[in-house]
Amino acid sequence: MPGPRLAVFGLDCAEPTLVFERFREELPTLRGLMDSGWWGCLRSCDPPITCPAWMVMVTGRTPGELGIYGFRNRTDRTYAGLGLATSKWIKTDTVWDVLGRAGKRTVSFAVPLTYPPKPVNGCQISCWLTPGPESAFAYPPELKDEITRACGPYIPDFKFRIEDKDEFYRELQKATENHTAYAEWLLKNRPWDFFMSVEMGTDRIHHGLWKEFDASHPRHEKGNPHQGKMLSYYKQIDTNLKRLLAHVPDDAWVAVVSDHGIKSMAGGIVFNEWLIREGYLTLKKRPEKDTPIGKCEIDWAKTKAWGDGGYYGRLFLNVRGREPQGVVAPADADALRRELSAKLEALPDESGRPLGTRVLWPEKIYPRVEGIAPDLIVYFGDLSWRSMGYVGGPGAAKIYTYENDTGPDDANHAPDGIFILSTKARIASGTRGAGEMQGLKIHDCAQTFLKLMKVPPSEMVGGVPFAFTPD
Repeated sequence: MPGPRLAVFGLDCAEPTLVFERFREELPTLRGLMDSGWWGCLRSCDPPITCPAWMVMVTGRTPGELGIYGFRNRTDRTYAGLGLATSKWIKTDTVWDVLGRAGKRTVSFAVPLTYPPKPVNGCQISCWLTPGPESAFAYPPELKDEITRACGPYIPDFKFRIEDKDEFYRELQKATENHTAYAEWLLKNRPWDFFMSVEMGTDRIHHGLWKEFDASHPRHEKGNPHQGKMLSYYKQIDTNLKRLLAHVPDDAWVAVVSDHGIKSMAGGIVFNEWLIREGYLTLKKRPEKDTPIGKCEIDWAKTKAWGDGGYYGRLFLNVRGREPQGVVAPADADALRRELSAKLEALPDESGRPLGTRVLWPEKIYPRVEGIAPDLIVYFGDLSWRSMGYVGGPGAAKIYTYENDTGPDDANHAPDGIFILSTKARIASGTRGAGEMQGLKIHDCAQTFLKLMKVPPSEMVGGVPFAFTPD
């Protein structure tokens, strides 16, 4: 008899308040899995960012252990800026590595940080970081031509931070249908014991249309023509999931997961302007226009710290003997971090109200810190405010802004994603599930997947299986 099978369908950034509450009755496929199985909020990693969160899910390792703190990371101790993470950065076992050694056939499609694809006991198609359809996006290599002939050119991603929301939505739907066709083809045409796919469209629509959808957003316009597209897209995702489930055996485990959720972005903190104002960062020359910090002329001999942007803030200290022109004595570094942490957590909004910023120290939240971590991880407004990595042009320094520095985007990441588990057989038989589960954590997913596949979880270092027995 064949062993157990597991199909994991990832929805990047899928928001639990929408899936579990607001849209639940409009999503029959997801509702059926919830009603017949187990579900609950899935606490993401710190930081709750697509890269590294999906790799945390499939390795059981924290971002510190992976040495990956976002899409962009310092690659050395120079001031050269940040480099993009790729699959080559993953030095530990993934779920599909462990399963492959156990003789299980694995298929993965579009799981973030799988570009370039690696050899597996099965096949792999890489993620949204794939440069384009001309790239080597498949393992084995010959799979690329075969699936392209069947499904058309691969659309890894599209430009989603644009002003034209009609064009945005058209491109979103086009990419989503392309991804669904690819996933369906793999389910139908490749043998698998473990299947995993990730749809990025749920992330893209949140960042592209959250202001238009969320009536509580400070810049929401009531009655705008795009307000209903969020529900329409979630219904499209639910319909596509039903289409994919048609190719999953009735007794196979089916998991639907997301790496984090979403929340409104109230505004942005121009991190480096704040550091300049507070005397920690000095420029040789102020730029003529808004300029990324990596392209500014910094007087390193007078600079103690600098920051970078993104959904969270990264603060780096200029430490003597560590950075090329470091000025902070190593013995003083922790005192400086405490000083900066206190000031950042006390930072108010423009009206003088507490912003609610949280500051994390990597060595206190990770069991091990690999690579080059930020000296401080900063959640401005507890992730309700984005970190802006630039320095403004001539004139008065502006600390607060309400425009994103990388294009239109009115949402930020929230720490809770989703986890749903059931089987088609449970749905068909009318079996009622155990209901909502509590305390689920993303770094425990890998062990849980192995448990469902009846492969010894001890084969995976990191995390523990969820505390339930779905046998």
